[in-house]
Amino acid sequence: MSNSDDINTTPPQRLIIGISAASGVMLGIRALELLGQTDIETHLVISKATTLTVASETNLHLDEIKSLADHVYAAGDIAAAISSGSYKTMGMLIAPCSIKTMGEIASGVTSSLLSRAADVVLKERRRLVLMLRETPLHAGHLKNALAITEMGGIIAPPVPAFYTRPTTVDEMITQSAARALDLFNINTPDLKRWGEDVKMSDK
Repeated sequence: MSNSDDINTTPPQRLIIGISAASGVMLGIRALELLGQTDIETHLVISKATTLTVASETNLHLDEIKSLADHVYAAGDIAAAISSGSYKTMGMLIAPCSIKTMGEIASGVTSSLLSRAADVVLKERRRLVLMLRETPLHAGHLKNALAITEMGGIIAPPVPAFYTRPTTVDEMITQSAARALDLFNINTPDLKRWGEDVKMSDK
């Protein structure tokens, strides 16, 4: 019989990154870039329609984005490791998160690995953060957001932190992505914190 001291009880440092077809694909890309500076293993799943958003919002090729992750899964790969609750992860960040993706997660009726992985994270009581990209919101959107919140998920729209006095869009993207990762207790040097990096006296 093996000694109990030999049992590894440290949770694997794996984070799932989902990128849906909503505007703001740079949020997910920047999150991957920031995670590349850490020891956290990244598992990326991109919705099929995201290709169109990438082409319209960036000069990047999809393969360049995929190269930022340690593991990449096709949206239709329902047999992927991250589709099972037995595969331990820290949770999942969807950046950006479309209204369609949020709706699937809220209903529990998942049509792709993107929403299935999120559903698994919720049922296993792990951290799910959705950087919802839509405005204004009607009652149906708000009800879905409430449903996910009641399930334990976090709705975190990428609202710019103007107290950091950003001078470029890139700075706002970095702060938003870093703040989302902070919800997983992932500390990145790019995150500017009120009361630490930014104080009233700095204004």
